[in-house]
Amino acid sequence: MVNIPSTIKISLRALKVNKMRSALTMLGIIIGVGAVITMLAVGRGASQKVSEQIASIGSNLLIILPGATTAGGVRMGAGTQPTLTLGDAEAISKECPSVSDVAPDLSGIAQVVYGNQNWSTGIRGTTPGILRVRDWPLASGRSFTDQDVKSATKVCMLGQTVVENLFGSIDPIGKIVRMKKVPFTIIGILDRKGQSPMGQDQDDVVYIPVTTAQKKLFGTMFPGMVRVIMVKAKTMEDLKPAEKQITDLLKQRHRIRPGQENDFTVRNLTQVMQTAEQATKVMTILLGAIASVSLIVGGIGIMNIMLVSVTERTMEI
Repeated sequence: MVNIPSTIKISLRALKVNKMRSALTMLGIIIGVGAVITMLAVGRGASQKVSEQIASIGSNLLIILPGATTAGGVRMGAGTQPTLTLGDAEAISKECPSVSDVAPDLSGIAQVVYGNQNWSTGIRGTTPGILRVRDWPLASGRSFTDQDVKSATKVCMLGQTVVENLFGSIDPIGKIVRMKKVPFTIIGILDRKGQSPMGQDQDDVVYIPVTTAQKKLFGTMFPGMVRVIMVKAKTMEDLKPAEKQITDLLKQRHRIRPGQENDFTVRNLTQVMQTAEQATKVMTILLGAIASVSLIVGGIGIMNIMLVSVTERTMEI
């Protein structure tokens, strides 16, 4: 019968006699296991970060871009030709049953001035639906209303980065800022959103009514036009039907004949998210495989040390 206490004593004595050999054996397996755990943790962390950044754009989201036309035999990229209008956005909202919210977007860059402070940021003209489309709550204040859009009211909502650079600890609600010398009243402060998947600061933004952007800031060259239309489907299952409904409706509104190329592009951000998640999953597997090499090397080292130990005591055994 095996005497367990005696076996433990012999083992401890052997470890004490061969300190360097024991340390190398432990080091090999510690490095191998540590490398596997670290690499898998890094891969999963990267995957989670990518998913969070994509989700921050909004869920069940479709992006409609103007363009994707050919000019002079050259294919133009999406967003290069102004072909989308406010009327398109209103028609999508009314006539596409799979759509829950629509937000047109007309954007540009401008200096926002408050007192002796100024900050250059993105100015985005849109509608009240933007907060629902982007799943973006307000930290304080209110959103502009449909009446504000109809009347082209000079009101705005600020992102957190703009607030920090212009106001510091001062409450901005009710204050007046100027953009291109036009005064705007601050009515809302957006909650913090963080970086986009492209690394852009989503909080460095000012939202104003789209009609105000057209009439007061950006709309003189292409009146009635918008750069982007953002659409939120009712559910994940409604994304495909919504995409088809939007495509059919815009073809009809833009008088695009069968066989003729569309003058707009509909992008499904859920597909982008799935592609990114698949890429990070592959990266996690590769990192785990690379780390496993360290574990194998450590195992071989242990095997060699054990072989030497047994060989030394062959006569004794």
